[in-house]
Amino acid sequence: MDTPDLDIQLKTLPNQPGVYQYFDKDDTIIYVGKAKNLKKRVTSYFTKTHDNGKTRVLVKKIANIKHIVVDTETDALLLENNLIKKYKPRYNVLLKDDKSYPWICIKNERFPRVFSTRRVFKDGSDYFGPYTSGKTVYTLLDLIKGLYSLRTCNFNLSQDKVNSGKYKVCLEYHLGNCKGPCENRETEAEYNKNIVAIKEILKGNFKDSLQQFKQQMRDLADNMQFEEAHKMKEKIQVLENYQAKSTIVNPKISNVDVFSIMSDEGYGYINFLQLSYGSIIRSHTLEIKKKLDETDQELLELAITEIRQRFDSNSKEIYVPFKVNIGENLKVTVPQLGDKKHILDLSLRNAKYFRMERFKQIKIVDPDRHANRVMAQMKADLRLSEEPRHIECFDNSNIQGTNPVAACVVFKNGKPSKKDYRHFNIKTVVGPDDFASMEEVVYRRYKRLVEEEQPLPQLIIIDGGKGQLSSALKSLDALGLRNTIAIIGIAKRLEELFYPDDPIPLYLDKKSETLKIIQQLRNEAHRFGIEHHRNKRSKSALNTELETIPGIGDKTIVELLKHFKSAKRVANAKLDELEDVVGVSRASKIYTFYHEKET
Repeated sequence: MDTPDLDIQLKTLPNQPGVYQYFDKDDTIIYVGKAKNLKKRVTSYFTKTHDNGKTRVLVKKIANIKHIVVDTETDALLLENNLIKKYKPRYNVLLKDDKSYPWICIKNERFPRVFSTRRVFKDGSDYFGPYTSGKTVYTLLDLIKGLYSLRTCNFNLSQDKVNSGKYKVCLEYHLGNCKGPCENRETEAEYNKNIVAIKEILKGNFKDSLQQFKQQMRDLADNMQFEEAHKMKEKIQVLENYQAKSTIVNPKISNVDVFSIMSDEGYGYINFLQLSYGSIIRSHTLEIKKKLDETDQELLELAITEIRQRFDSNSKEIYVPFKVNIGENLKVTVPQLGDKKHILDLSLRNAKYFRMERFKQIKIVDPDRHANRVMAQMKADLRLSEEPRHIECFDNSNIQGTNPVAACVVFKNGKPSKKDYRHFNIKTVVGPDDFASMEEVVYRRYKRLVEEEQPLPQLIIIDGGKGQLSSALKSLDALGLRNTIAIIGIAKRLEELFYPDDPIPLYLDKKSETLKIIQQLRNEAHRFGIEHHRNKRSKSALNTELETIPGIGDKTIVELLKHFKSAKRVANAKLDELEDVVGVSRASKIYTFYHEKET
């Protein structure tokens, strides 16, 4: 049977909850999605105008649609999650990893052993976990070992074998770590009482064990067994210390999952905290890659389903930063105040730190991905038509007209390209005219690049406000490049970004990476220009008689040149003119120096 046309498939879709699958012309599944109403959701792909380019490409590739109707939205969520993990469609976010997590197993046997494992069997044993850190598992096992005497051997301690005297107590018994159930020195009821207490600790409930130990300590003290009472006191301290490290909120908050999300252009970071009796008993952060510009709500809904499946969570309530649709059998709370809001903020902080750490790691191991992310962020923040892979920044360096120079620094892929830096000595401008100087250097720079057929930048940054930006625009107009290269100006005082023909400046978040790169460019241009200006000024000062005047330093020479423009005019100045610039004492030294020479 031939596959019907897409139009016919769309018209015949049911108005029921379910999962839809998109196939390409090679009958390869390329996308899986869930819907409250299959017909409305799938039809929207073909009737709406999509801003995201990847979504437009996806729609073009759809050659066939299949769907599965289910009873509830919850069933749709679970089915969607399973299909994504099974087929790994190209345009779905990536949720599944192959990492195995450690569990704590309480073995289904007479006198159960307690140990860590990465394999879960359906053998009737109790498994607690999975834990995202092996360190957490070892800490819990050490805690349990310090509180309770449990066997570590793997003998089959059936009643018949123990009664027949098959086993003998080992060194663990003599060290006090085991009470010898293999020789009937501990009853099964006593042992199982400890197992029940251990299960409560693993669930995060320390209250019962603490009360039990405190009562035992009092009983031992009353019976003058002070050494045993002291040992019990040490166990209480161990348990209280562990509880103090894990308890962060109201102990009444129990059996709750907490989810928060941070996202950027390409990835979402979802943190998961599991609470039991006010303690965090599990934490995990999941990184998922966006494929079709998914919203935070869509990412969070997918991640909640995946994480709860992966960690076998049976919590009946979740805390989230905003409302999500994950079925009717789960209570969704959006905390606003108090302990609940505190734990949600903690989860969000974990997601932020994870994201920051990933950025640092990526910068080291995958600099290309880091550069791609930063470039995409700059394009969005600065409202550019293309990514600014090549940026040039200009700065004038003059001290009111003395030795005017300008600097051009170049960044490629967000990093300085020092071999492309350039200095400019101002040639056509007389006096302190920053606007005319900026017009000259921008014109000279891009006239040369055009003549030599060198690549032009995607973005020019002018260190200055509207005046300098307007001057640079004149040069781009003269070269016919105004519509070819994006250009902005940055004012120093409030970090305002000015655009051509826009009177309202743009203010970026002070912590944004885009602003940090612009500031780095501006500071580098200023440093590079000042360095050249200082060298030039020093050479100029060495070539003048002013430096030979006793008691006259570089700063005074600069002040004189600012005012009189040349050493010859300083020599011909009257005493009162010199006094107005550098004061009576230094003016006298300068005036005497030149007139003594004449005499």
